Amino acid sequence: MHPIALDLGWQIRWYGILVALGFLFGFWTASRRAPLSGIHGEKVLDSGLWLLIGSIVGARFLYVISYWDNLMANPLFPNAPWTEIFMVQRGGLVYYGGLIGASLACIAYCRVHKVLLFKFADILTPSIALGYVFGRLGCFMNGCCYGRVCDLPWAVRYPHQSDVWQQHFKMGIAEPNGASAPVHPTQIYDSLLNLGLYFGLSWLYRRKKFDGQVFAVYLLCYAIMRSFVEYFRGDYTAPHMHGGLTPAHLVSIGIFVTGIIFYVVLSRRQKA
Repeated sequence: MHPIALDLGWQIRWYGILVALGFLFGFWTASRRAPLSGIHGEKVLDSGLWLLIGSIVGARFLYVISYWDNLMANPLFPNAPWTEIFMVQRGGLVYYGGLIGASLACIAYCRVHKVLLFKFADILTPSIALGYVFGRLGCFMNGCCYGRVCDLPWAVRYPHQSDVWQQHFKMGIAEPNGASAPVHPTQIYDSLLNLGLYFGLSWLYRRKKFDGQVFAVYLLCYAIMRSFVEYFRGDYTAPHMHGGLTPAHLVSIGIFVTGIIFYVVLSRRQKA
């Protein structure tokens, strides 16, 4: 964990750098994929600002409503805690919120520019998984979204005074001047799974049977993978757990059902 990349009087964080790289590589690979569907790559690049704004606003909005009490209690802003809402450079972006926000922005872009929605969605989808790989590496460097305590050979420890250490110190499992207890590197799990998903979706894209198939498969696969990794997460507090399920578990159920509906409806439309 090393959240600060450069300190020039104004801190540049690895989280922001890696998220930016995720967007850049995502749009570049999607623009190279677009001509396979008869759409010029510039269409993908033109949609970039729409999708960027939609994803960041959606990701931050879901984080704010999920962790409102934590934001308002931030000691850095005791007199104006609402300013913490806009401090995205320190992290605090919920992926599912970003996915929903970007989806709404994509719908708006396709309507305005008269592009077939699900054909365009299939072009973008493998690159969503690729961008996520970089985003989770940003989480790893930032020290957020960390895992449960474990004794596995690849477990990681976070440094003194990190969020992980503070939680573990309160639990009595971290030394006052030491590092945190060893935990699952859940961010790396997520990155590796999504890297595999990127290659799988890229393979499927060239063999798809109907528009929207790649996007529907992504929703199904990501919901399953995210639910799997969530069982190793250790950063949720008791108020955010619901019968042993995390908020991402609950959203994954809805995303999985949505994927099934899209797959069935769109495949039947193709046959008709």
